[in-house]
Amino acid sequence: MAPVRATGAVFAALSIVLLSYLHYNSRARKTHKPISKKKPRRGLTEAIGNTPLIRINSLSEATGCEILGKAEFLNPGGSVKDRVAVKIIEEALESGQLAQGGVVTEGSAGSTAISLATVAPAFGCTCHVVIPDDAAIEKSQILEALGATVERVRPVSITHRDHYVNIARRRALEANELASKHGKYKGMDSDGLVQANGHISEEEKQISVFSSNCTGGFFADQFENLANFRAHYEGTGPEIWEQTGGNLHAFVAAAGTGGTLAGVSRFLQVTRGVMYTREEAEGRRLKNPFDTITEGIGINRLTQNFLKAELDGAFRGTDMEAVEMSRYLLQNDGLFVGSSSAMNCVGAVRVAQSLGPGHTIVTILCDNGMRHLSKFYNPQYLSQHGLTPTATGLEFLSIS
Repeated sequence: MAPVRATGAVFAALSIVLLSYLHYNSRARKTHKPISKKKPRRGLTEAIGNTPLIRINSLSEATGCEILGKAEFLNPGGSVKDRVAVKIIEEALESGQLAQGGVVTEGSAGSTAISLATVAPAFGCTCHVVIPDDAAIEKSQILEALGATVERVRPVSITHRDHYVNIARRRALEANELASKHGKYKGMDSDGLVQANGHISEEEKQISVFSSNCTGGFFADQFENLANFRAHYEGTGPEIWEQTGGNLHAFVAAAGTGGTLAGVSRFLQVTRGVMYTREEAEGRRLKNPFDTITEGIGINRLTQNFLKAELDGAFRGTDMEAVEMSRYLLQNDGLFVGSSSAMNCVGAVRVAQSLGPGHTIVTILCDNGMRHLSKFYNPQYLSQHGLTPTATGLEFLSIS
């Protein structure tokens, strides 16, 4: 049944390992409740998606609404971006823009890059990531551990040629040029022009960062590549609809690339957004997207993905609210979430306050707190930025 608009407004190893086994006795446990038959998932990529939708008890009880979180941190790569990474690579391989042995490049604050580095080997590819040097250091460490090549650069405006996204685009072009030089390029370009998602290469005289065995490069382009939108329109949205039985009144999420918000909102047609800024100073984000403790969200331009979104409203959030919410969820629900997940939960409470009790609100729990330890969960760092949490409840959202 196709979704319809809902009524109402619309996060010491041991030197010896003992391997134990047992033989299954078909005569034993005859009274045991039958286990539903589920086939093993074939490889890493089939384990992505179909994440549980969990009731956030503390927020639900505080607001009188059913506040549900899609536990995307349970994906193999640890975030909602796993869905996007698989979709981007699958479509690139199907279209011929990427071949096995090629390198996927991306400019990312961390989560998408980690997901690409996680799934790329499953497709026979490698990953090169360009990341702002003020992003949490553990994200670079995770990427390197996953086998990706990491290039940390200073943060500048997206209009600057050396913005991390623009550099990642050029790296894909360099990989194509190198593969062409060695006669190994397998991309679609047949007229001699080496391209990455339609962008003609600018000549850059520098030592290549890619192996001579590389079969070419593909720029993932998570902000503009509509595979991002399709991953959520075809996956996340339908899952939420099925898990709620179509009984929901609002979906709320912050926008980074806009892909999750657009894909889910188009499918559910019942959405609010979180317009993230630091201390309401939206203009500062045009200068440096990482002048905030909350990484990965805060859209500051109309991307192709965001343009697909169908929104009924938006809320602003602050660093302090995200920090306080993360500690509240940890103390009251045992949920150790990342900064964007915390902000999404702030949005969920805002929607609950605007709708009133008795409504069902869904949000995304994007990732867990493990990749946010050096900044978002670092007491010293927070103290230096005047963000030490002090709340004992939800008073920071005017709930006593």
